[in-house]
Amino acid sequence: MVVGFVGSGSMAAAMARGWVGELDGMLFTDSGSGRAAELAREVGGEAVESNAALAEAADLIVLAVKPAILDEVAAELGSAKTVISLLGATPLERVAAALPDAEVVRVMPNVAVEVRRGVLCLAGAESTEARGALEVLGHVVELPDSEFDAATAVVGCAPAYLALAVEAIADAGAAAGLDPGLARELVVETTAGTAELLRLRHPAEVRKAVASPGGSTEAGLEALDREGVRGAFGVAVRASLERMRG
Repeated sequence: MVVGFVGSGSMAAAMARGWVGELDGMLFTDSGSGRAAELAREVGGEAVESNAALAEAADLIVLAVKPAILDEVAAELGSAKTVISLLGATPLERVAAALPDAEVVRVMPNVAVEVRRGVLCLAGAESTEARGALEVLGHVVELPDSEFDAATAVVGCAPAYLALAVEAIADAGAAAGLDPGLARELVVETTAGTAELLRLRHPAEVRKAVASPGGSTEAGLEALDREGVRGAFGVAVRASLERMRG
């Protein structure tokens, strides 16, 4: 399978890195930034001169451009067969109308697709080809198109929130006397292990297992409650939703 990327920004790059070694080829275009050539060199793909040429050669197209130029780009993709839309806050119906001759799938991935551990929300046409390619990149969840904004605020944004928490805890460990590199390693590996544990156990159960009554973890959780950390995460999700819908 040959996958063509219309747009070569951060999410397109993460997906391309995750697909290295799994495809027959990857093609890239950009709007003049030079990112297509850079990304092609990195992943062993090819930068092509136009979106029309990309559409002719690709079996599957990843549409990763700004929503404002959807109609302009769609006019250049007349021969597209199957299109995965990554356009934020852009309903599937809108993309399908712009590409009436293509099979259109809407996807919201997160950056962990780069290491094939992403979460990818999917809506749209039942494309076996697209589904199979996406499953290489991580965990695929089918959602109604109407829920994509809320899913984006969780799936798309959460890696940044979790990274902030890891950074803050590692910084605190360094301030307490640990080597900064060691502190980061300890927190990152603890986070990875906790994520695996959370596949099996409810978050509240994990908290209870770690926080012995009167112990140091309980003291830390009480401090987080006083600082309003839980509420702050809720505010962050709502702020992301408001920005998308604004």
